[in-house]
Amino acid sequence: MNKVRYAFLLLIDTIIITLALFLSLQLRFEGMVPVQYQVAMVKLMPLFILVSLFFLIAHKLYARVWEYASIGEMFAILRATTFGMGVIVLIIYIFPLPHLPRSIYILTWILMNLFIGASRLSWRLFKKSYFNSNDAEGSRVLIVGAGDAGNILVREIENNPALQLKAVGFVDDDPTKLKKILHDVPVLGTTKEIPYLVKEMAIDEIIIAMPSVSGDKIRPIFDLASKTNARVRILPGVYQNGNGSLVSHIREIKMEDLLRREPVNIDLNQVSAYIQGRVVMVTGAGGSIGSELCRQIGKLNPEKLLLVENCENNLFDIEQELLQQKDRVNIYPLLVDIRDKDKLERFFRKFNPQVVFHAAAYKHVPMMELHPDEAISNNVIGTCNVAKLADQYRVETYIQVSTDKAVNPTSVMGASKRLAELVVKDIGRNSPTRFATVRFGNVLGSRGSVVPTFIKQIESGGPVTVTHPEMRRYFMTIPEAVQLIIQAGAMAKGGEIFVLDMGEMIKIDDLARDLIRLYGFEPDKDIKIVYTGIRPGEKLYEELFTNKEEMDATIHKRIFISKREMDTQYVDINKKIETLISRKAFLRRASAHDIIRILGDIIPEYQHKDVAAN
Repeated sequence: MNKVRYAFLLLIDTIIITLALFLSLQLRFEGMVPVQYQVAMVKLMPLFILVSLFFLIAHKLYARVWEYASIGEMFAILRATTFGMGVIVLIIYIFPLPHLPRSIYILTWILMNLFIGASRLSWRLFKKSYFNSNDAEGSRVLIVGAGDAGNILVREIENNPALQLKAVGFVDDDPTKLKKILHDVPVLGTTKEIPYLVKEMAIDEIIIAMPSVSGDKIRPIFDLASKTNARVRILPGVYQNGNGSLVSHIREIKMEDLLRREPVNIDLNQVSAYIQGRVVMVTGAGGSIGSELCRQIGKLNPEKLLLVENCENNLFDIEQELLQQKDRVNIYPLLVDIRDKDKLERFFRKFNPQVVFHAAAYKHVPMMELHPDEAISNNVIGTCNVAKLADQYRVETYIQVSTDKAVNPTSVMGASKRLAELVVKDIGRNSPTRFATVRFGNVLGSRGSVVPTFIKQIESGGPVTVTHPEMRRYFMTIPEAVQLIIQAGAMAKGGEIFVLDMGEMIKIDDLARDLIRLYGFEPDKDIKIVYTGIRPGEKLYEELFTNKEEMDATIHKRIFISKREMDTQYVDINKKIETLISRKAFLRRASAHDIIRILGDIIPEYQHKDVAAN
């Protein structure tokens, strides 16, 4: 602390204490103070000053910033003066010191609180009146949400003139808050009145300060706000914020804000137990899910982190990113294709991984319809290689990353992922390794998601292509999905299929329109939306579990588990896969129809149109 400032504050409070004692005597005796009490005051003055200053220091009143003086400051002053006056009276009555009338102690206590409190609040009031005197300075801000976050946000705006923001008003749908005033800022109306208020109050910026509200409530507010000329920003959910002031976290609205759900709460102690100090392998380490797995696992103190990836550029990128982490772990980039079992086994033999997250997969539905041989080769045979090596080398925990497209599949990609689930479950039946699968829907920003495609189309001026106006999908953010994958790994006992709670389905048409508005355009006016028809293998909506699977809750409310035992027709399914592996030459020369027929023979629930025709 600045010594000059400290000394100045002590001097101010010394004057205040002296003045309080002097004025209390003047008030008590109406200006005619008897001589004996004048003498007593002079003798007792050092005691009043020293004891009062001691308790003011003990309550850290000199470590506070006057600009932010508030009710908490006043309570601290009240406690300090009360303890101080109590000790002063106790000393006077214990030791042979001159006495004052009892009312003097009460009056002095009252005046000390008034004067010290006034000194602490005066600078804040002066600063506010001086810096906010010009209403024209700064952008005029309308805050959506008059709750705790909005309340704090207004105070930060008022106390930071450098932000060049001026809070003009709130909007809130709580009827008890309408026409109320928070920090001199009125609640002007409800969210439905946003367009009118922006126009009438000359609003430059709208800030949505509702960090705990779900995306389905943020979306209509954004729709209204985006129709105005005001800039629209948001205060993200608490789970995204970290430390620091609220103002520092205000940002432009992103797609995940419109899909926001209840924050994912992870028990880090439970999660880190099976990863900490272990050799962890992540396949597909350069992909969207795999790379995020590496980022989050790297923070859980594994002994080694093995990055398995067949794309050199992706592997280089994630390796360089992890090397920049503050508390980086031992990273081993392994350039290997999971279909190359011999090379993959050399790495298993060398590093002996104890935990495996298998995220490597082909994921684009239309591409796999054109190349079903690659879907089987990578998603099925590649998975079989990783899972068998995990069993052979006694891996402790193996987590298979799957997709909702594996449920009642209609595409080659979905069928290959369903087959991968069955392969993993079958191998795990007689293995000491805890094999489990985690199944979830689309993730925002992944390379298989529609969002990057829409963004490219918007940036090029459109049109945005949507396959069908009623197409619906589940969505989740990548970090959210990965946290739940890691949590599921901690709960795995072997043989489970964990299903992540994806919330409500989102219409792809609505998603496209929201993205267009995020970029400041009007759908169908500035950027056209064109419906192209459902592509081969696609469904109007996805499912997270089959009607035969019995789902049950787990200890984590966002993760469900399939309780149903494996159907008898799926037992020893690996023998059929081994037959496919032995017929690699057949896969290379077989037609797409032949491969689809084989998938239909192995997976009865496969609903591909060619299978049905056959």
